[in-house]
Amino acid sequence: MERTRQRQTIAVNRGLFLVRYAAAEDNVRPPIVTLAPASAPSENFDFLLHPDHHEAVLWQPDSCLIMRTFEPGNLSVEVKASYDGGSAAATVRIEPLTQGRSPVTAKTANTSKAPRLDSFRILGHVTGLGDQEVSADHWLAGPSAPSRIEGISIKWPDKPPDLDIRYAVKTAKPQPTSGIAVGVGAFSGTRGKTMPIVALFLEMSGSGGENLQFVADALFLGAPTKRIIGKRIVVSGPTGREPLVGLRISVSIAAAKQKAPAKTSKDQSGEPTDEIRVFHNRLKVDVERPSDFRANSAKHLRSNGNVKVERDQVVIGKQQQRADQISSAKKQVASGLPSNEMR
Repeated sequence: MERTRQRQTIAVNRGLFLVRYAAAEDNVRPPIVTLAPASAPSENFDFLLHPDHHEAVLWQPDSCLIMRTFEPGNLSVEVKASYDGGSAAATVRIEPLTQGRSPVTAKTANTSKAPRLDSFRILGHVTGLGDQEVSADHWLAGPSAPSRIEGISIKWPDKPPDLDIRYAVKTAKPQPTSGIAVGVGAFSGTRGKTMPIVALFLEMSGSGGENLQFVADALFLGAPTKRIIGKRIVVSGPTGREPLVGLRISVSIAAAKQKAPAKTSKDQSGEPTDEIRVFHNRLKVDVERPSDFRANSAKHLRSNGNVKVERDQVVIGKQQQRADQISSAKKQVASGLPSNEMR
């Protein structure tokens, strides 16, 4: 009878890690945990073992070993029952180890030059053609030569150290690697199984990618080309079943976002808002007309209102004098006297 076993692939970045056998369902006869590189070359993985051991195997809970990775890759964790019919349930933890960051290193990182984007490359396994590698802004398969893409790997030798890139693919049929996110340098997908990619996921994170973004063009069979720009990209065909027959990916500098103007106490003139409101009130008071001007009902009151009012008063006086003359003349006529004063 074959012993029960289970295997899982874990994506790991470049670094130093403590791999710890944390717990097991059967503590009396616990399962055995075996570690090995999954896809990356074995020379990229280095296991620091006890002098009495020669394989990366953890035999029981609370045991551990040190793993060093020189490039991002996938780690295979296999748990196998220690006897026929035994349990294969175990908990394995991978904990990154760090020596911290010296102030000099941090200062150097902050003043480093802009990342080199021209070294960004894509390796893809294309049905009938095998592995094909293209540089940024170049098509893998694509509109001029559409072919089913089965898997991809991102290579970026000059990637900023504080930038993390993860990507994953979904295959047409369930596969062990389908949907598992991996890091730069690791392969996601299949080779030689005629199993095309039907969906793609890309994501970048970390302080080194604040001003960076993906620019991806994806061509799925029978569908127009899709262009997606952003730090996180998820793309598939119209139904989610169309094979990927063209892919072009690059990293670009993201345009600076226009921040909404902050609500401050100053307007464009630089004066505080409260002072502006007071100034407007003063202005209103200063141009307010005197009370005696409001009492006047002259229709043609202008900025030189006093002069106009005086002219109106003069005109009114002459009219009144003329009316008095006419009235006097009428009285004289009525009394039979000559109207010598009327002119």
